[in-house]
Amino acid sequence: MVDLEIGKLLATIEADGRQGILVEITAALGSTPRGVDALMLVTSDAVAGTIGGGHLEFHAIDVARSMIAEGKEGWLSEGRDGAGPVSQTMDLPLGPTMGQCCGGHVTLRFEPVTARLAAWLGDREAKLLDDRPPVLVFGLGHTGRALASMLSLLPFAVTLVDDRAEMLAGLPDNCRVRHLEDPADAIADAPAGAAYIILTHSHALDYRLTEAALERRDAAYVGMIGSKTKRKRFESQFLRNSGTLAMLGELTCPIGGADVDDKRPEIIASLTAAELVRCFAQRAARLQRPAWASAKAGIATTTG
Repeated sequence: MVDLEIGKLLATIEADGRQGILVEITAALGSTPRGVDALMLVTSDAVAGTIGGGHLEFHAIDVARSMIAEGKEGWLSEGRDGAGPVSQTMDLPLGPTMGQCCGGHVTLRFEPVTARLAAWLGDREAKLLDDRPPVLVFGLGHTGRALASMLSLLPFAVTLVDDRAEMLAGLPDNCRVRHLEDPADAIADAPAGAAYIILTHSHALDYRLTEAALERRDAAYVGMIGSKTKRKRFESQFLRNSGTLAMLGELTCPIGGADVDDKRPEIIASLTAAELVRCFAQRAARLQRPAWASAKAGIATTTG
């Protein structure tokens, strides 16, 4: 997941010359609150990112701040190969002594932030941003706006599309906004593997956009707001227009599932956001493609 807060804190410590410690989970066995590569950046008065919270995280923060307090005469001395500051590792069982009941085991690395490490963090963040799954939301009424707010908190590249210019104000800053006379243009130039969520002000437009998304045959998710009746009507029209049953099998309608009978915009939006998270997680597992496993290959560290 992209952690822009780490990037913001990194920028501040680079600007004012403060020291920071990067805490990373390098091994995780059994039940643990976070997995390998979870990061947290610690300074003497701030923390960004998380390695799982609870006593594990409090202990890691204390260790990192103790390293900072020791100063240059301690951990900031050169490593044995002269490559730079010494990092430290710590093995921690997550049992009663840590005040946690996970029962797993983690290894943490504590690494002083240097110019080289800061560059790696910047490259990592850029790669994670580039690798975000694309999500296109069509229609920015009550449910569309609620969905935009929720998706803005998730590691997706979100594009919000509407043909009504007056609907484009007050949307999350980290979402791309497009005013298009024909919203279908956004489907035509979308990347492969995108998700399409269709909830416009017009059933006819919903049908046309959903048909265009299904006809691409490369979508990760195609969802249309509506009822079972709306879906049946769309299916009849789609099959008359040379669509196939296999293509209809790729459609999610109603979005958010049919097992929760609550039509409040915020509820529909939250259920749909959860659907997307599950969809992309399952897709990533099938592809077995780690988000940034190779990004750190060029960073050598010295264990003190």
